[in-house]
Amino acid sequence: MRNFVKKFSVIVLIGYLITSCTSVDNDSVDSYLGFDIPKDSLDAFITSKMAEYKIPGISIAIINEGEVVYYKTQGYANAEEKLPITEQTIFEGASISKPVFGFFVMTFVEEGVLDLDKPLYQYMEYPDIAYDERYKKITTRMALSHQTGFQNWREDDKDNTLKIQFEPGTDYFYSGEGYQYVTQVLKHILNVDDAGLEAEFQKRIGKPMGLDHTVYIQNEYTRKHKAEPYDEDNNRVDWENNYWVKKEDGIFSAPASIHSESMDFSKWMIAVMNEEILSEDSYEELLKPHSKVPFDDFDVRYTLGFANLKVPFTNIYSHGGNNIGFTSWFLLDTKKDWGYVLFTNSEYGEQIGQDMFFYLLADPGSTKLYMTIGVLSILLILVIVFFVKWVIRRVRKRKN
Repeated sequence: MRNFVKKFSVIVLIGYLITSCTSVDNDSVDSYLGFDIPKDSLDAFITSKMAEYKIPGISIAIINEGEVVYYKTQGYANAEEKLPITEQTIFEGASISKPVFGFFVMTFVEEGVLDLDKPLYQYMEYPDIAYDERYKKITTRMALSHQTGFQNWREDDKDNTLKIQFEPGTDYFYSGEGYQYVTQVLKHILNVDDAGLEAEFQKRIGKPMGLDHTVYIQNEYTRKHKAEPYDEDNNRVDWENNYWVKKEDGIFSAPASIHSESMDFSKWMIAVMNEEILSEDSYEELLKPHSKVPFDDFDVRYTLGFANLKVPFTNIYSHGGNNIGFTSWFLLDTKKDWGYVLFTNSEYGEQIGQDMFFYLLADPGSTKLYMTIGVLSILLILVIVFFVKWVIRRVRKRKN
């Protein structure tokens, strides 16, 4: 991950110093730095990476200037029976549930139903953690930005008990349990069960954005069209007898249960780019950094649901997700209206997601890219030369 961010920051700096966006024709897509990438080259890249990582199936959409310019489904939803991935195939999105849920929560904040900084226990006491009085300090803001102190999942501990690991609001620890706490509070405030919260999500987000098959609780359509999951050894997962599948079936799991596919999910991404549904102030609150992710060498923050990578001249918002046999990844730049999303029925979707991004930064075979790097190198050398001369003059003045 560190190498990913370092490389990315350097290349983005190059792009912003030297390049500007270009238009996209029907046979190409715009790279992040504005170079045309032929669609047939992109097809070949995806095919090679699927073979490299042994990924059974993929669904991917790329957004240029706020529109989907590339959409592809490839591979198998069921490799044994050779059932292909199609436009109808549904995947588990896993943790990309979190930014969508954060967006959903902000609709209640706008209406005054929920206050980001009011302790959640004042809405609903939480028996699961009531033995630790520190839980009464936890707010919605802390939960959505991973500052509750909760474990990721209570099942991570042998005694299967929810715990607070540090004073809430003072540190960062990635936690699905915090999102579940907010879910419980919302259900309590609205006086609904999980199905009722799903209906509220569809009313506030799904229908207005035209998300035809993006759900937190599976329905008949998603069950019928869902891809089969495959593990690290490319063996089909026996999910019917899997603990986590049974645990979350029929449950609105805010941090992990979203189901979708790339074209449907891209509609939500474009809505974020266009600042739809929420007010400008709410978008600012949603996307601004609220906690510091503990990496030493670069600046990664967490907003109210998004990972935020601060790079020269812009902000990148992204998230990945991994449930057993499924991996997803999305990334967007709200200033450039550029992004992409992919879903796989594989444990190796994160690898292809990162490889895809470096490919989409700029066409690796483009002479323009090498010219850009060359020009920047010359400028850097000149800067160093002038700096050295300046230092020498300062030293001489001190001697005199």
